[in-house]
Amino acid sequence: MSRPRQTTGAPLSNAPAGTQPRDLPPHPRPHATPDRTIHMIGNSHIDPVWLWPWQEGYAEARATFWSAVHRMDEYPDFVFTCDQMVLLSWVEEQDPELFARITERVAEGRWVNVGGWWVEPDCNMPMGESFARQGLYGQRYLISRFGKPATVGMNADPFGHSASLPTVLRGHGLDSYLFLRPGPHESALDDTLFRWRAPDGSEVLAYRIPFEYCSPAGSVDGQVDKALGALDRSLGDVMVLFGVGNHGGGPTIANIESIHRYDRMGSFGRLRMSSPREYLDGVRERGAEFLDGLTTWADDLQHHAPGCYSAHSGIKAWQRRAQYALLSAERWAAVTAVHDGTPYPREDLERAWKQVLFNQFHDVLPGSAIEHAYDDARDQLGEAVSVAKRIITRAHNTIARQVDIPQDTATQPVLVFNPHPWPVSTDVELHYGSHPGAVHVVDGDGRAVVSQPTQSRAATNQTGRGALVFRAEVPALGYRLYRVRTEAEPARPAWSSGAPGALSASGTVLENDLVRIELDPATGWIRSYLDKRTGLDVLRGVDGSAHTQVCDDPTDTWGHRVVSYAWAGDSMKVARVVVRESGPLRARVRVEREWGASTLIEELLLDHDSAVLRVDVTLDWRERAHLLKLRFPTALADPRATYQIPYAELERPVDGAEEPGQGWVDLTGTLDGRPAGLTLVTTNKHGYDVSPGAEPSIGVTAVRSPVYAWHDPRLLDGDDVYAYQDQGVQRFSYELVPHAGDRHAADPGRRAALLGSPVRAMLESFHAGALPHTGSFASDDGGPVQITALKGSEDAVDGPGGADLVVRAVETRGEPGTARLALPLVGRTVEAEFGAFQLRTFRVPADPDAPVVEVDLVERPLAGAGDDVRSVAPGSTPAEPAGRAPADEPPTDDHAATDALTTTEASTPDATGRPRPAEAPSADDAG
Repeated sequence: MSRPRQTTGAPLSNAPAGTQPRDLPPHPRPHATPDRTIHMIGNSHIDPVWLWPWQEGYAEARATFWSAVHRMDEYPDFVFTCDQMVLLSWVEEQDPELFARITERVAEGRWVNVGGWWVEPDCNMPMGESFARQGLYGQRYLISRFGKPATVGMNADPFGHSASLPTVLRGHGLDSYLFLRPGPHESALDDTLFRWRAPDGSEVLAYRIPFEYCSPAGSVDGQVDKALGALDRSLGDVMVLFGVGNHGGGPTIANIESIHRYDRMGSFGRLRMSSPREYLDGVRERGAEFLDGLTTWADDLQHHAPGCYSAHSGIKAWQRRAQYALLSAERWAAVTAVHDGTPYPREDLERAWKQVLFNQFHDVLPGSAIEHAYDDARDQLGEAVSVAKRIITRAHNTIARQVDIPQDTATQPVLVFNPHPWPVSTDVELHYGSHPGAVHVVDGDGRAVVSQPTQSRAATNQTGRGALVFRAEVPALGYRLYRVRTEAEPARPAWSSGAPGALSASGTVLENDLVRIELDPATGWIRSYLDKRTGLDVLRGVDGSAHTQVCDDPTDTWGHRVVSYAWAGDSMKVARVVVRESGPLRARVRVEREWGASTLIEELLLDHDSAVLRVDVTLDWRERAHLLKLRFPTALADPRATYQIPYAELERPVDGAEEPGQGWVDLTGTLDGRPAGLTLVTTNKHGYDVSPGAEPSIGVTAVRSPVYAWHDPRLLDGDDVYAYQDQGVQRFSYELVPHAGDRHAADPGRRAALLGSPVRAMLESFHAGALPHTGSFASDDGGPVQITALKGSEDAVDGPGGADLVVRAVETRGEPGTARLALPLVGRTVEAEFGAFQLRTFRVPADPDAPVVEVDLVERPLAGAGDDVRSVAPGSTPAEPAGRAPADEPPTDDHAATDALTTTEASTPDATGRPRPAEAPSADDAG
């Protein structure tokens, strides 16, 4: 039986444990104290959703923040570090008294806000624009409430970090970054402190949190011991994080008292309650020689929990849909704000974006939360999509009512809207009021458009709905008028974009003038994909049985300690192959497979003028603790793998490792000594591998079905009942893009965007209007520099719609060059130089006399930048650089926005063999 320690009145020496007196007087540390300062960072990592619903996280934020404020009242040297701005917003709306106390402590400098993002998101799967919005809304929140933004980035708990994040962090005004994973045992990077460089050259000072970001409620000695064992002790001064976390809690009295005790004892060195900013400022004060000597890491920070790239297909699909919907809504809202004076729906978009950002949290988007959390995620993302759809529908109707559509009672007018700031050529499936006879489609000038009937979604004659698919050529961020003519197509019509070419389909062959694709009837997969233009066949003789690989997968939800899912598996059995459509626009072959209780349907679609095969997938998965890989074996030699990542691309080893990716993965090598390759473009999927062997292949993890929120090393109890992920039907699409060694020739990034965010067709009525039957509001010209965002400014302005344009663009190929961003909406073109993968944002006022201003991702003007930016007004010579302040002689534009709409004309075929519309020269091009 233990007894309380007896006190004698003698001076206290070492007191590492047991009942301790509080507030011991200062005392010189022993001379043998290690010569280093350990900056103890008091924090509380709060997972707003994980093993609990968000409503519980909402309450925990308040409880934890009160605890932090009370510790500040008790200990004058205590400093609290806070990230995830959503938590502050929750406290602000539910407890004004607490928020006022926090505001006081921020002003005092003892409550330190870091991170600057709305949440700690998954740092691999969101689009680049979502990362941009994390800091846009997070930093603007901090500025509006506390008068200052964060300067240190922090994502303590996510499971990996994309190589392009330094670009985004610097765009948010964050010069440094704290993270935990991957640990030194999970990466080739051993360093604790290093310089992290993005593909565009942006750098941040990065610090890997040693051991853990949270600690037990008692003494911190164990936390410090393990942290010192994990970090680079040659650094001298270091940071160690403490405080009860995950479900909140924060630093405890016992934590703080033990820091004081061990500082007095000199056990670990000098212990100082501090902030990341204070520590990192001290690092920078060591000088250029020290900083230059740090390791420079120019790669991803991977891998931890690669199962999260594919866990819970639903949240991946809902997220992608919501992100695309909001990007489209912003564009159309900005168009009608400037063009028509419609108030820019800034508050609606912010509310919707925050729902999307919240559900990118690193236990929601990765699929690692409890089952019921996804009911809330589905509802919240559904709200975001609904907001976006209302905005888009209003904008399209605002534009549509102004388009001149003369009456022709033998036609049904159709307006097709392109949400992308580049011209697109795409197939549009249209449902319309049915007509008992033949119909065909014409453009606004009455010229025939290639079309064909397709199966209607309506299986009733009650309301009479017909369905057809037609080729639409739509200008950049614009619209085009078509008509469904209720009569048979003439024998020799005048064609809008060329007559249909040869196209044939059977159960074993799909062929047009560009490619011949042969299917193996035994496997239902491709055994030859001959490009007639080059003579290359990148799938020549491949083993089609490898296309579907079903494996038993007893790994936990996260996929802890998994290196690869590229294991040999069972092939799904072919049940049926049937030709569903055979031209003239497209051929469609349906391949049905089955395994166990599950079915896989792949519908292969080949257009008459395309070398690209599109596949629409319907998967009905009924297997527990199994996974399905879709594999794409090739005949390539010397393969190299490149993945799309947010705002860039990244080459990775061909080693079968499970890797995160965005919308495309490329495998390039040689075929018979000639350059050749295959690009896989996908929707909704993020887990990939590129594997070596006799037939180098791309693999995509189509589905995993682990138990919800099951964390190894816990073993599942056979007497319990568990819920398994991804039971039921899911749909996604992919494209196979063969090439002759240049993956950029078919522009896979734009293909992925169009596949994930198709054009919208709406039935319209007859009416007079001032707008022509085709028009464009903005264009990046489809070149290496791609517009990723076109939106209204976050700061309201006087003038039509209350918003200026904000245009963001990124160089996509790693090739520096000059970009020309045409903005007929405001009657000007912005010209600027872009470095490799450089991301730039411009605020373009609707007032043509106001200068274009380069801004950061928070939409703050960039000092000393933009000297190369030129604004070209219609009918003028290139203007002086825009700079940071109004020019002495700003460009003028006496044309209204309506007058600046551009028309389109057909162009020569692009690399896929499909004609793509090109914008006719506008007034901006004159001179």
